[in-house]
Amino acid sequence: MAAKKQTVPDTFEERMARLEAIVLRLEASDIPLEESVKLFCEGRQLVKDCRAQLADAQQKIFVLAEDGSKEPLPPEKESSF
Repeated sequence: MAAKKQTVPDTFEERMARLEAIVLRLEASDIPLEESVKLFCEGRQLVKDCRAQLADAQQKIFVLAEDGSKEPLPPEKESSF
């Protein structure tokens, strides 16, 4: 029986969903050691990719800050209509 080829998730949300699936599979503890190691390695790569994507988003937010500071922007006040 041929193993299913796993597609690489493109979006942050897809990566997080795949990471959650890996965690659940590893927690089941009914899988062979070799598969556990492969899933662990895939999970580590997903974490690395997600962190890079978050850092990139954070940098974009800093660039968009009005005063150029590295402080988060305060929440906007709600306007009443």
